[in-house]
Formats: sequence, structure tokens, C-alpha cells
Amino acid sequence: MKCFMALSLLLLLASCNEEEHQPAATNPPVRKDSNLIRKAPANPFIDRDISPMDISYFPADYPVLKMTRGISNPPVARVIYSRPHRQGRKIFGGLLKYGEPWRLGANEATEIEFFRPVTVQGKRVAEGRYTMYAVPQEKEWTIVLNNNTFTWGLKQDSTKDVHRFTIPVQPTEQNIEDFTMVFQRTSSGADLIIAWDDVMARLPIKVS
Repeated sequence: MKCFMALSLLLLLASCNEEEHQPAATNPPVRKDSNLIRKAPANPFIDRDISPMDISYFPADYPVLKMTRGISNPPVARVIYSRPHRQGRKIFGGLLKYGEPWRLGANEATEIEFFRPVTVQGKRVAEGRYTMYAVPQEKEWTIVLNNNTFTWGLKQDSTKDVHRFTIPVQPTEQNIEDFTMVFQRTSSGADLIIAWDDVMARLPIKVS
């Protein structure tokens, strides 16, 4: 009888120990390739923007040059813009309709600042900050500088347009996933490269 009771006690202890090591039924394992993977806590201050803001300078990497080489003169220009992603979409003639104003990016209106007077297509552009937008067509774009700064980019106030420039567009060798604006040095100044999807445009800027 005593042997039977001891055996029963051992079986009970083994059963309890086994249950302690069993995973809880309410917490099944998560597949690594699943969208249900536990994510990091959300930022409590602001949501993550899927079209991050970026900045391009002319000369390129001006803040780094200022720090490492002690440059004291201001840059010639900088552009501040947000960078939407293509995500498999047809952008020009698809998502963005030809002949309709486009804010050259996402979110706030894109801004360009000149720290000295420059010349664009023979027109003198005064030092200062401007918003930029474009009116894309299949073969050319109209690039507009506007005085309505610190504004959201979806609705342009054309009554505050300062300059308009028509520039050609050309196909790119590969599709550009992230909308990009960057200055490329030339013999007379720089071209502002504007590229996305399968096209690229250049706004020539002459520095006196």
C-alpha cells in the first residue's frame, strides 16, 4: 500500500512539473515571417513619417565641410523636401497627373533657399527663401518659385509665384525608388537634379 502511495505521489509531481514547462495556450509562438511579429512600442511623441524630410546643399555636404575645414562663407543654396517612395506605382502620368501642380515631394511645401543672388535661365533670382512646386508634363516640367513659405504643399497660391522655368525631362537608366533632389556641380554653378520613378529633370543654377 505504501509503495502504491509513493508511486502515485511521484506521478503527480511529474505531471505538475511537466505542466510548468508547457507554453501557455494564450501565447502561441509567432512565425518570423508573419506580420504579427511583435513590434517596438510606438513613439509616444510623434508618429513615424513614411516620407522623411531631407536636405541637400550646394556645395554638397556643406555642414560637414564647415565643421572639418572651418569654412566661414555661407553655402550657395539648399533645398529642404520630403521623400515619398515609389512602392511599385506609376508616378508621372499615373499617381501624378500631367498638367497639375505637384509639391515636389510630400508633406510641407518644398523650400529652396539661396544665400546669394543666382541666375536661372537668364533670370536673376534674389537671395532668399522660396517654396518650390512643379507642373509636370510628359516631355517637360514647369518649375515654380513662390513666396508663400512655411505652408503645407498640397495647395499652391499661384498669386505669389515669383519665377517660372521650363526644363526638359529625360528617362533614367533605372527606376528611382525614393524621390530625390540633389545639387550637381557644373562649370558655371550647379544643376538641381530632380529624380523619381523613371524620369529626371535638371534646373540649371548659375553662380556669379
